Formats: sequence, C-alpha cells, structure tokens
Amino acid sequence: MRRIQCLLLAAAVAVGSLPALAQTFPSRPVTMVIPFPPGGNTDIMGRALQQELSKALKQTVVISNKGGAAGTIGILDLVRAESDGYTIALSPNNPLTAQPHLQKLRYGMDTFRYICLTYYTPYVLIAGPKAPFKTFAEFVAFAKAKSQNLVYGHPGVASQPHLGMLTVLKAIGADGLGVPFQGAGPMSHALLGGTVMAIAETPAVAKASNLPVLAALADARLSALPDVPTMKELGFPALGFTAGGLIVPAATPDAAARTLEAGCAKATAAPEYKAIVERLGAEPRYLPGDAFRKLFEQDSAANADAIKRAGLGAR
Repeated sequence: MRRIQCLLLAAAVAVGSLPALAQTFPSRPVTMVIPFPPGGNTDIMGRALQQELSKALKQTVVISNKGGAAGTIGILDLVRAESDGYTIALSPNNPLTAQPHLQKLRYGMDTFRYICLTYYTPYVLIAGPKAPFKTFAEFVAFAKAKSQNLVYGHPGVASQPHLGMLTVLKAIGADGLGVPFQGAGPMSHALLGGTVMAIAETPAVAKASNLPVLAALADARLSALPDVPTMKELGFPALGFTAGGLIVPAATPDAAARTLEAGCAKATAAPEYKAIVERLGAEPRYLPGDAFRKLFEQDSAANADAIKRAGLGAR
C-alpha cells in the first residue's frame, strides 16, 4: 500500500511540474538559421531581429548563415534540426513557396511550423527608360501585340521577381522573353541600358534607379508610391511580393512555439527593428503563426501554377 502511495505521489509531482518545465523555455541559446550569406538584406534583417528577439526571450539568439541553392541548403539545416524550439530559421517566401515546386527537395510546406511573419514587401512593375512604353496601358498593348515581343529581366529562374513578372503576364494574357541575371544589380544596369524593357522588383529598386513605375502588384496603393495604381485598379488583379518570417520544425512543442511567437511579436514591434527594415526598403509587418502560414500557402499555390505554366518544374 505504501509503495502505491509513493508511486501516486511521484506521478502527481511529475504532472504538476510539467507547466513549470514548459515555462523554462528557452533555457539555453537559440540558433537562428539564415539561409543566405552574410551581408544581404535577409541577413541584415535577421540580425536586426536577433537583437530584439534576444531581449524578448531573455536568452541569446545566435545567427547561423548557410547560403546556397536559392536558400534551400540553409532550410535543410532546419529540416535536420531537433524539434525542440532551439533551432529556428528566418526564411523569405521563395525557398518555401517556390523552390519545392522547382526541384525535388526533402521538405515542403508541411515540414515546418510557422511562428510569425516579420517583413513584407510588394513588388512593382518597372519600365526601362528606353522601353517602347511609358504607361501600363502601353505596356499591355505592346506585350499583347506579338508573342515574346516583351523582353524582361529577372535575377534567376523561379526567383520571386521572375514569378512576379510571370504573374503580371498571366493577368494581362501575354507572353514575354525572360533574361536571367546574377542578381538585382546587373539586372538594373541592363534595364537602364535597354537590354531588357521591364522588371518586377521592390519599390526600393525603382527609387534607387529613378525608374518609372507602371503598377503595384498589391491589394492597395503603397505608402512609398501613393501615385502608382495597383494592377487591380487597372483591371488586371495580380499579387507579387517578397516576405519572410520565423519557422521551426513541424513537431516543435506548442509551449515553445507560443513562447517564440510572443517573443517575435515584441521583437517586430521594437522601433529599432522597424527602422532597420524600413531602411532596407521593406515593410516591417507582424503576423501570428496561423495567418503567416495562410499567406505562404496562398503564395505556394500561386507559384506552383506559375512554375507549371512556364514549364520549369522538376515534377
């Protein structure tokens, strides 16, 4: 009888201690994987978030840069990580919502749990100074006049800007010849020189080059470009954007995920974080886990369709 009483007491103590154990997370440093090399926009935003997230979690957050293969190598690090909340990743949408449709990977949308969105930037349709069109209406007429009449640039096959332009072309019912470049810099130079006629990129790219912006690939007009109409206003609804947030392995415990989500909400609300993101030409924007996942699921479906229509996918 005494043995049974001891066992029951031990069980009660163990059960009672579960909330206390859950509340101890994180009790050691958290590693944040950034699937791109140091110095780029994603890395800088990650480091801005790192400082504020460390404060919010009251624990050190350590950056681990792992670039290569359009962000997929770093994401694979997260796939191999323990599902304990101590390894997280700050990922843009493309490695999660486009690359799995382009190449065979060990992960998909369901491989991860979505903690929070941290930034969002709509794309805009930008014309080159030597392009044979100056307005959106002229762009549509030119692009529809002859198959592949339009020569446009993009920083890599199935990159977000490439998919943004494919979305524009689908919306207006036209085609075009895409020319890939090694990054936004060479692409912008080609646009200025007249090698390509148009690109889909962020407002920051347009402002840096002082190029004409024909339309915004957004639901509403952009505060940075209030005079630029959306494609929806122009009669051709189309969305294109780059965005990113924190993800963890799908089996991460609820308690750890809730702590990370609450920490992310505090971090993204910090004026210091917002200032850095805005300087990079992006919009600091927080969404909790469920809304974040829904946004990326919608983007994944749109990207899958664009990749299939362009004949780019591996499957």
